[in-house]
Amino acid sequence: MNKPIYPTPLIPQRADPLIYRHVDGKYYFTASVPAFDLIELRVADTITELTTAKPITVWKKHDSGAASQLIWAPEIHYVRGKWYIYFAAAHTTEGHPQHNTFQHRMYALEAEDPAGEWIEKGEIKTGMESFCLDATVFEHSGKLFYCWAQKDPKIRGNSNIYIAEMENPWTLKTEPVMLAKPEYDWECSVIPVCEGPAILKHKDKIFIAYSANATGIEYCVGLLTADVNSDLLDSKSWTKSEEPVFGSCIENGKYGPGHNSFTVAEDGVTPLIVFHSRDYTEIVGSPLDNPDRHTCVQAFEFDDAGYPVFGVPQKND
Repeated sequence: MNKPIYPTPLIPQRADPLIYRHVDGKYYFTASVPAFDLIELRVADTITELTTAKPITVWKKHDSGAASQLIWAPEIHYVRGKWYIYFAAAHTTEGHPQHNTFQHRMYALEAEDPAGEWIEKGEIKTGMESFCLDATVFEHSGKLFYCWAQKDPKIRGNSNIYIAEMENPWTLKTEPVMLAKPEYDWECSVIPVCEGPAILKHKDKIFIAYSANATGIEYCVGLLTADVNSDLLDSKSWTKSEEPVFGSCIENGKYGPGHNSFTVAEDGVTPLIVFHSRDYTEIVGSPLDNPDRHTCVQAFEFDDAGYPVFGVPQKND
């Protein structure tokens, strides 16, 4: 069977992309916008049609105070009969005076209809008062889990990967469990970072792909693996890849791929990795202020042992 091919990039200047395929077959797209000032949603019958789908603004940042600055990495999910958008936002653009990070916290929106009114459910409290972001949710064995990145002041780097069970889609039920921290050179060479967790299930395994390092050419994807029948809240259940599983491809002119999500093609079967990357290495000014992280989508396979094989980022059309 031929792999589906999509325009590359799919959507220019959209970082931290997520594409969710609903039971009705429609695709829902969210991502960070360059101004970091609102959350937009695109809906289409096919992935390619997301390119020209008109963005709908579903929420705008507050004028001041909490959630008034740097709106990052929204994700849309359908959970137990309602729609939710998870995102991170700060009250200031200033860095934390001791932690050397931004000052984001995580929030949730709820809607009966994604094209209708979105209600703020407030901050999602983790029990740790520090920089946190990139939350995703998933259901497994009848339980709802929350997975995210957060700073621990006692651990070197900007953020680690955590997991907890949820009481409801905006409240944690259990204490955070750390699953990964930046430790390998490919996670730490510029800035020690583990962030952007994304969930992938295949046969007897469950994976968490996460992004590591700073946001330039060094940005890449690592992988955590657990047995589907294991205790996902036990850090010992998870094995961490010793090397990145997806990274820059100089030959194809694609740099710093990461902050990925997963979806399936229109056939409902073929797995797809959704990620952002840049088309050049020399970034003028702050990488955060650079808008040229573009959304890309490509098919991948699983090897005989059941592990994903992502290959390399494909070159632009």
